[in-house]
Amino acid sequence: MTVEERKNSLSTNIIQNLVLENRNKLSISGVVDVLSFDDQIVIVETELGLLTVKGENLRINKLSIDTSEVIVEGEISNLNYSEESNERKSSGLLSKIFK
Repeated sequence: MTVEERKNSLSTNIIQNLVLENRNKLSISGVVDVLSFDDQIVIVETELGLLTVKGENLRINKLSIDTSEVIVEGEISNLNYSEESNERKSSGLLSKIFK
């Protein structure tokens, strides 16, 4: 998603919230898919781009398809948005669950 596409998506009322509590609990809304996760990195596809969460002892505590929400807990040290890559994994966690 380019900067221009992102500006257009913001004007179409896409709302995404990130709530970080004490660097130990991150609530993310507007989640499309969970692409990858382990105890040091979680990669989430959101409506506004790819979100990479880095830290230690990370775990996905809640994954709700109905509300498009994910809660990540652990020692969170870095949050980074990036553009969606053409080379990203074609099947994430949610698509594997619902095959």
